[in-house]
Amino acid sequence: GEIWKGAAKDCTDAIFISVGTGIGVGILSGNQILRGKSGISGAVGWVALEPPFKDKYKTCGNFEYYASGNGIARSAVELLRDYENETAFKSIPLTQLTSYDVFRAYGENDPVAIKVIDKAILYWGMAVANLVSIFNPEKVIFGGGVFGPAARFINRIKKEAEKWAQPLSIKETSIEISALGGDAGLIGAGYLAIKSIKEK
Repeated sequence: GEIWKGAAKDCTDAIFISVGTGIGVGILSGNQILRGKSGISGAVGWVALEPPFKDKYKTCGNFEYYASGNGIARSAVELLRDYENETAFKSIPLTQLTSYDVFRAYGENDPVAIKVIDKAILYWGMAVANLVSIFNPEKVIFGGGVFGPAARFINRIKKEAEKWAQPLSIKETSIEISALGGDAGLIGAGYLAIKSIKEK
């Protein structure tokens, strides 16, 4: 969708990072979408960013555990269980807490929310750096439901990525927010359908 109508238009090498309930990427390299042997290329939720390995990472991976929408909410709940001071979450049952509650609390300078979001920003930046160093894309584009409220952190993500990435590659890479928002997947599906018809 972004290649056809959005932020990756005219790119031959681009990466789309979708951050929602989980985290996945679409990789365009040399004008080809990478799918992998079993079609699961781009499962970056399992990118390892912080040792040691913990059993809780088995179902979604280290990156996704902390930096997806579900991960942000889960991290806040884990911290709140041990937090004794008053927080912006006091009126929300822990079982109902969402990432949007965490972003709202961040805007109120809540210490738990700040800790959770700061870790997510670190992880997003490190993941970008790893992808940039491996694939040397023209653009890295963030989308999905979390971006959204996390779009305001794009400059901090860029600064974090610059610390870790291959220095020449990161200078050639633009890090942006999706131009299509929640419609990116729908537009992409439309493009694939049109392409399939034309190829017959």
